[in-house]
Amino acid sequence: MKLKQLEGLLGGLKQFYNPKVELEQYPTGPHIASRMLFTAENSYGDITDKVVADFGCGCGTLSAAASLLDAACVIGFDIDPQSLETATLNAEELEVEIDFVQCDVTKLELKGQIVDTVVMNPPFGTRKKGADMEFLSAAMKVASQAVYSLHKTSTREHIKRAALRDFNAKSAEVICELRYDLPKLYKFHKRKEVDIAVDLWRFEPRQN
Repeated sequence: MKLKQLEGLLGGLKQFYNPKVELEQYPTGPHIASRMLFTAENSYGDITDKVVADFGCGCGTLSAAASLLDAACVIGFDIDPQSLETATLNAEELEVEIDFVQCDVTKLELKGQIVDTVVMNPPFGTRKKGADMEFLSAAMKVASQAVYSLHKTSTREHIKRAALRDFNAKSAEVICELRYDLPKLYKFHKRKEVDIAVDLWRFEPRQN
């Protein structure tokens, strides 16, 4: 599947109708989602025929992208039941098969090497300090091949240091710099839209 085709299919997905600020729910737009998954597959072969988990899947955009790129199995995890309802509708609309599980990913315990690749757009940690690190720590425990994650460019050094020192990463690499258009979703937002610099990371876990 070509990048433009993937972005076009993701562009029609439903997003949060009642976003929860405490969960830092912001939509992962089709531009970023398509490039994230397309790069993971075409540069590293980490999606097609792999078991892919989407941590904090929200409305299922990254899950849908993985499924459209022929992942063997896609599992979307989220703590919010309303988001999972929307994600299920999106999967039905695209006629793709995705398993959705309601749970707190930071407390997830999966035994054995079940998941090849984790993809995620975690909370940036602006409402709950350290939320981004909790997601990354959990993902590194679950993925056997790679973790793809979006983080604010301003946290780059902190992310790299934590991944290599604390989260058992063999490698931590920024593979792409992107602009994240943050729409005005909450009352405390002053501007209509904010453009944030984000890094797309690829983390490779050490084989235990």
